[in-house]
Amino acid sequence: MRDASGVGSVRRLLILSLVLVALGGAAGFFAFNPPGGGAEAPYRLATLDRGPIIATVRATGTLNPVTTVLVGSQLSGQVVEVLADYNSPVKAGQVVARLYSEQIKTRRDAARADLAQAQADLAMRKAQLERTRAGRLKAEANLRDQHAQRDRATAQLEEARRAETRQADLQGRGVATPTALDAARTQTKVQEAALASAEAQIAALAAELRGLDADLANGEAQVQAAQAAILQREAKLRDVEIDLDRTEIRSPVDGVVVQREVTLGQTVAASLNAPTLFTVAQDLRRIDIHANIDETDVGRLREGQPATFTVNAHPNRTFRGTVRMVRLGAQTVQNVVTYTAVIAVDNRDMALLPGLTANLQIVVDERADALRVPNAALRFRPPGASGAPPTPPLGGAPAVAAEGPRGGGRSMQELRERVAAEVRPTPDQAAEIERILAESRASLPGRDPSLSPEERRAAFGRFRRDLEERIAAALDPERRTRFETILSELRGGPGRDGGTPGRVFVLDRTGAPQPLPVRLGITDGAYTEVTGGDLAAGAAVVVGGGPRPQGATQGPAPARRGPRLF
Repeated sequence: MRDASGVGSVRRLLILSLVLVALGGAAGFFAFNPPGGGAEAPYRLATLDRGPIIATVRATGTLNPVTTVLVGSQLSGQVVEVLADYNSPVKAGQVVARLYSEQIKTRRDAARADLAQAQADLAMRKAQLERTRAGRLKAEANLRDQHAQRDRATAQLEEARRAETRQADLQGRGVATPTALDAARTQTKVQEAALASAEAQIAALAAELRGLDADLANGEAQVQAAQAAILQREAKLRDVEIDLDRTEIRSPVDGVVVQREVTLGQTVAASLNAPTLFTVAQDLRRIDIHANIDETDVGRLREGQPATFTVNAHPNRTFRGTVRMVRLGAQTVQNVVTYTAVIAVDNRDMALLPGLTANLQIVVDERADALRVPNAALRFRPPGASGAPPTPPLGGAPAVAAEGPRGGGRSMQELRERVAAEVRPTPDQAAEIERILAESRASLPGRDPSLSPEERRAAFGRFRRDLEERIAAALDPERRTRFETILSELRGGPGRDGGTPGRVFVLDRTGAPQPLPVRLGITDGAYTEVTGGDLAAGAAVVVGGGPRPQGATQGPAPARRGPRLF
């Protein structure tokens, strides 16, 4: 009997366990498959509040010294001394390495000897020139003496001629003898000969003086040539001395050696370009970040904007900097255009090292007390408003699945939906808009395969402008203003009151979401500033949820199985 009662107890426990498992499986099934497919799921709401909003531009960059100097060698040769290493502080003019210089010293000694020889030759040329000048002075004195002798001979000739004339008169009167007349004639001829001799001496001395002038000019030219030779030898000596000085590699600035690319005994070759031996960072207490800024964000950057960043070397520390400049030169890599922004950073504690990667946040705008709306509310669209089956026609006319230049049929479908929901055209206006959309589909440009991408974009731009103008012309002024607001929002441009057009949804009295246009300001990625619209702090906006349309599925539904009991 005891065995029978024990078996009965076990059986009852087993049946009770099976019942509990079955009830748990059923509860789980209905929990994951509620009746009605979740059609009555509530909307999720968020409340507008006031608070700070900081708009930032995120980027990555590399830390670099403000000034980096590449210390190289202008000579080829073997490195015989290395006087600096990594992280060595150096001063301007300090020797950091030396090249083998014995051959250059030999060239220097030879150049000095050539210079001394040229200087001695110049001294000899100058002595010869002085001797020529002295000879010329002597010749000038002799010439002046011969001029005096000529004047004397001329005077004596005139006296002899007068004496001859007197003797001739006396002889004619019978007073003088023929001997006295002959003597007077002889004296005249002697004086004429003396005068001719003086003239000849003068001519000879004049010729000699001209020769000495030529020798003097030649001597001066030789002195100038000797002086030029000295200048040439001095230049050659200086060139050799410069090469000798270049064997000592010096740092041009005060700084720290961040790279050493030379070893003792290495031979450097500087035949084509100067090899880099050291890299010296001038002052690491000030450092720059070179950040790559996307072209969509570069227009928001200004000089002096604050920036914060982190580096992996100090993950728990936030550093600060300031935008110093945005370089105008763009870089294009795989059709992505970026600009380089330079952020100045104070690095007095030397915590930041060159080459580190910085994760930047540049503050481009901020509001201390802004009316904020969650970005989820701006992204929310009621079920069926986007990507759903086509909405009913604007005025009862057949729906036209028009394609458009901005995003294809999806953008045109969104435009149709927003015109119907926000512009609310009259039946006549709705029929006219449907006719315009139908005609636009027939005249859609860009299907010609011969068009280039630029030509296709230009054709779509003209098509879009024409379509928007035709729809605006079909509306009355009040509805045209609403339509222009929608266009401005779809384009992403600023509105008339300075903000960017946006749209949120609020629940009406029946619990249905209704669109509400707003003007938006800056955003920090989670919240966006509301600058205009019929919203105030505390207002509730829809951020998600809502009923799912019947039959709407995210994909092929998997085969459902009942709860597995065992």
